[in-house]
Amino acid sequence: MSSGQGESGGRQEGQLPASGSVVTGGGNGVVFSGESIRPAVVSLSNQRLRLNPNKEHKPDTYDDLQLDFSPSIFSSLERYLPPSMLGMPRDDKVKFMREILLKYLPHGERNRVQKHREYRQKIISSYQPLHRELYTMHPATTFVPSFLKAISDNTEESFRSIMSEPSPGVFTFEMLQPRFCELLLAEVENFEKWVNDAKFRIMRPNTMNRYGAVLDDFGLETMLDKFMEGFIRPISRVFFSEVGGSTLDSHHGFIVEYGNNRDVDLGFHVDDSEVTLNVCLGKQFSGGELFFRGTRCDKHVNTGTQSEETFDYSHVPGQAVLHRGRHRHGARATTSGHRINLLLWCRSSVFREMKKYQKDFSGWCGECQREKKERQRTSIAATKLELLKKEGESTT
Repeated sequence: MSSGQGESGGRQEGQLPASGSVVTGGGNGVVFSGESIRPAVVSLSNQRLRLNPNKEHKPDTYDDLQLDFSPSIFSSLERYLPPSMLGMPRDDKVKFMREILLKYLPHGERNRVQKHREYRQKIISSYQPLHRELYTMHPATTFVPSFLKAISDNTEESFRSIMSEPSPGVFTFEMLQPRFCELLLAEVENFEKWVNDAKFRIMRPNTMNRYGAVLDDFGLETMLDKFMEGFIRPISRVFFSEVGGSTLDSHHGFIVEYGNNRDVDLGFHVDDSEVTLNVCLGKQFSGGELFFRGTRCDKHVNTGTQSEETFDYSHVPGQAVLHRGRHRHGARATTSGHRINLLLWCRSSVFREMKKYQKDFSGWCGECQREKKERQRTSIAATKLELLKKEGESTT
């Protein structure tokens, strides 16, 4: 399923907003946050979702149904159904899971989703693709051999053999074949030409990007689903399991464009995603560096940056950057040329549900980690003081 918007989020880029606050990526999806600790098992009506998936269960396929959400979401969520439901008819499971998912969509949002579905269908029924081979996943012509080998081996060691981690939680690696980048660029240009010729008003990736296109809107959703499931989720399962990396089940895929007569930069923000893939497609350009400033939960999103959290990255065509969506970042001005990037926001509906029942995010939030260490330091210091006090009393 695809939903949401933006190279990542929020405002004009290159520096902190005047208010000092970070903008949450404004997507079509809704970002949820938890306020209090609840039992580990989630109650939904009279049923309870499992905390951990049933890995032995083989879920049904839902591709043949007309659903409000991507079929892959239902297949992923099915592993979390209570044991008593796993053997039930598919229609009953769909009804139960749909009720869970619709909790996140108020009536007005459902109407918007329906209108967007109609909008997308209007495009797909009229637009003639330039390179139809792009619309089906062909790994050998999409990815470089070293990346495919690492995915095939499917171990942390194989992934690290092709990756650099220049800053904690930020991974860079060679990913896309140059020919695939060329075809995708040509397809986007063809789509934009069709938009101009047909005088069709399209939705941009987000409210602050005036240029770029949502790839899912003109037929690439299924291919990008396979892209995420087969080639991003295995890596995320290893490096981002604490933010739902192993349960990624939906995406928002889009292209952004920067440079002359395009957008210039992008403001400091977090993404509406659990894991973000950012791949530079080209072309020739100067500037446009990404700057990262630490991962934060909702509570701490506007806290200061520690020196060890500061990292700048220069884009290289064909090279990917993979990071948590909550990793605060922005992109500096593209000072010359034309920069085009592929963005894939990967989301986990299971993680978003579970996050509502948590309060401690020290497994991935830098500020939560610091607060936890400070509490431990204070506790140890207090214990030492108490011991010294008792020792002094015993000698008097």
